[in-house]
Amino acid sequence: MIDEMTMRIRADELIRAALAEDVTNEDVSTACVLSGKQLGEAELICKQDGVIAGLPVFARTFELLDKEVRVQFFAKDGDRVLRGQKLATVRGDMRAILTGERTALNFLQRMSGIATYTAEIVRLLEGSSLKLVDTRKTTPNMRIFEKYAVRVGGAGNHRYNLSDAVLLKDNHIGAAGGVRQAVARAKAYAPFTMKIEVETETLDMVRDAVEAGADIIMLDNMTAEDMREAVRLIGGRAVVEISGNVTKESVSRLKEIGADVVSCGALTHSAPILDVSLKNLHPVR
Repeated sequence: MIDEMTMRIRADELIRAALAEDVTNEDVSTACVLSGKQLGEAELICKQDGVIAGLPVFARTFELLDKEVRVQFFAKDGDRVLRGQKLATVRGDMRAILTGERTALNFLQRMSGIATYTAEIVRLLEGSSLKLVDTRKTTPNMRIFEKYAVRVGGAGNHRYNLSDAVLLKDNHIGAAGGVRQAVARAKAYAPFTMKIEVETETLDMVRDAVEAGADIIMLDNMTAEDMREAVRLIGGRAVVEISGNVTKESVSRLKEIGADVVSCGALTHSAPILDVSLKNLHPVR
């Protein structure tokens, strides 16, 4: 699971890479208007209602450019924020504020959009036993931030990467020659502490996965009728995960299936950004 401490461990190298993408030699626009250090202050303003996530990353972006920059927050990650709300002030060398502005906002907007979309789906699942989790369908080099944002939005994380757990998908099953063969090889190879999950597309595959001793059985793109029958066949012998084209519009229909987990790639690959802006930069004494 990705919490704030875990994210902070990796954050600096990823933020530096993002800054390096935006500045190869110099920030020419800023150099044109500022020849030297000038203390200034700007306001972080929310332009949409939503759930804020990524404030520590926002602040760290400026700190890596100028260790004397100070960010004062009026909200914290996980807060529901409103259009027009002042979320923070950024005070420091205006050159650092100008150079870091877009990168800091890109992180914050993306992460807040994911948290907002996640919170909406969590709300739609209220009253059911389904646990919402994300997938590995993340932006390259943004996974740790995006999965953290999912947690801020109130959902959980699926495996972080390919080293975390065995997930035998259609092509793994094809390569092994079938569900039973794939599970048998996984049991022989993987550590006993590691769960084995099998992606199934038919009821026959579900039967094979149960009989082979899979720990988790994913029902991928099945009809509601087949999913209910799959839950009956599994009969509590494995954790049941629903997956495949799960969105805000479709998730409510899954509440009565009887599964344990629903994984949703849309949390990270389709969430719109939450619009925030850094405004009113001005010199201060």
